[in-house]
Amino acid sequence: MPINQMVYFVLGAGIALLFTIIDYRELKTIAVYLYIISLVLLVFLHFFGQEIFGATRWIDIKVFQLQPSELMKMALLIIASSVLSMDFNDSPNPKKNLLILLYFLVPVIFILQQPDLGTTLIIIFFLSAMYIFSNIKLKYFVVFLLVISLLVPMGWHFLKPYQRLRITTFLDSGKDPLGSGYNATQSKIAVGSGEIMGKGFGNATQSQLNFLPVVHTDFIFASWSESTGFAGSTFMVLLYCILIWRILVISRHSKDLFGSYLAIGIASIFFFQALVNIGMNVGVLPVTGIPLPFVSYGGTSYLVSSAIIGIAQSINLRSQTIKFA
Repeated sequence: MPINQMVYFVLGAGIALLFTIIDYRELKTIAVYLYIISLVLLVFLHFFGQEIFGATRWIDIKVFQLQPSELMKMALLIIASSVLSMDFNDSPNPKKNLLILLYFLVPVIFILQQPDLGTTLIIIFFLSAMYIFSNIKLKYFVVFLLVISLLVPMGWHFLKPYQRLRITTFLDSGKDPLGSGYNATQSKIAVGSGEIMGKGFGNATQSQLNFLPVVHTDFIFASWSESTGFAGSTFMVLLYCILIWRILVISRHSKDLFGSYLAIGIASIFFFQALVNIGMNVGVLPVTGIPLPFVSYGGTSYLVSSAIIGIAQSINLRSQTIKFA
């Protein structure tokens, strides 16, 4: 394990503990400041960011590469939970919808312009999940879906040519196998070559001989599958299923709507990221830059994932009646 990833692991554990200790209800105030800071960083990134591999997503602060969209994802999660739990005398209504739209629209446009389609899809997904689990009236939900559907062509407009090519290549798997389809092809070969029990760590030819690209980030599941086989891949998927199920249980046992919406959003984030990352590794979804939670290399993503795990733990602790002798 690289030394900086070990540092992220230790920091992540500390951040998870910190957010576990903090009463999650205090996050309503923190979220506003986090939102403002994240928005300022997104604006800074738009005008002064440096392009890497066709995208402008990180701010290099020498010791750490900060990804503002990850911070914004967390801020929007808390804000959406707060707004949806407000008492407007009924289920999500025009006032709530308008307020959420105002919070979401500007940062999503900046994130799309990076371009970062993956984070945009995560934000749309967890917000949609929150609406589905709320008591929203059908007409308001239809309006919400119409707004999302209108954003889809806008998202296509913001995509870079290489991102559009990834999607068209996915739709036609035989198109450009040595170019835009190369990564997906090598990933499927790596997954299949692991067979039942895998080749063992250090013996995975696709990973070790660099046939499989960006093995530490986008295609880390394919590398794991090649090393551990179907057995190891199934084990990892089961761990994610248990994690997501436990967070949904926390949502059900929460003593207030704010905590319930938070937990639903957190479960949705982990579900969507795991689904899309694993899906693109096995060739059933287009290639995107969505990391595999707690597994893919990356500082900001790991630390934000640790923070929202801590929030889920905070909800869990405060939903229980603790008695001291």
